[in-house]
Amino acid sequence: MNSPSPVAAFLESWLPGHGPAELAFVFLAALIAGLARGFSGFGGALIFVPLASAATSPKIASALLLVIDGTMTLGMLPDGWRRANRREVYTMLIGALVGVPAGTALLALLPSVTLRWIISVVVLCLLVFLISGWRYHGKPKTPLTIGVGALAGLFGGAAQMSGPPVVAYWLGGAIPPLTVRANLVVYFALATVISATSYIVGSLLTVEVLAMALIAGPGYGLGLAAGSQLFGFASEATFRRICFLLIAIAAIVGLPLFDAFRP
Repeated sequence: MNSPSPVAAFLESWLPGHGPAELAFVFLAALIAGLARGFSGFGGALIFVPLASAATSPKIASALLLVIDGTMTLGMLPDGWRRANRREVYTMLIGALVGVPAGTALLALLPSVTLRWIISVVVLCLLVFLISGWRYHGKPKTPLTIGVGALAGLFGGAAQMSGPPVVAYWLGGAIPPLTVRANLVVYFALATVISATSYIVGSLLTVEVLAMALIAGPGYGLGLAAGSQLFGFASEATFRRICFLLIAIAAIVGLPLFDAFRP
């Protein structure tokens, strides 16, 4: 009798119940999500979570993105830490300390199909919000900053989609662009720690997720690298339109209605 290949042995030991076609779909979703984030700076979660949720489950997809995105963006933290307005970041994290556990509870307790419908609808709503281009143009105010942090934390805990509220709040305000970028880097890094803690408490960050990250992570990393290289070949507006289209497709393809057409 022939012994199983190393790949087959790995899948059988660490990812029982996840076939090669399903894992290939997750890898492709990670590649596309990384590509979008690499060339436009946003949209990774809005693409990956609906697609990966359809192939696996929202619980696995959200925890998986937490691991691969947190790992791939660690290199941005030292420079961000030096440039950030850390007091403003800490103020927003006060809200995240409330929002993330609440979102994690929804992720842990709601049925998978219900979550997938909610995720696709939320993604489409966030897409409309992004297309509108709305930004908050006032100075940051402590109660509002905490409120935005709570909303972003809720989205982040439930589906790793904390970006749009934070970006809309900081990007159009009276903060210098370099500081905004640094604030975002530090906020998302620290929010990842809060999410990881909540996911561990909620039994969502599992060995299964870590094993799957070994498959999805390289795809996400390749997408980030390729997207960064593509950035100079067309206008920012073109890349944003491509990213918007990818987000819309991901939200629709991720609907339970199309389960029969996926692995």
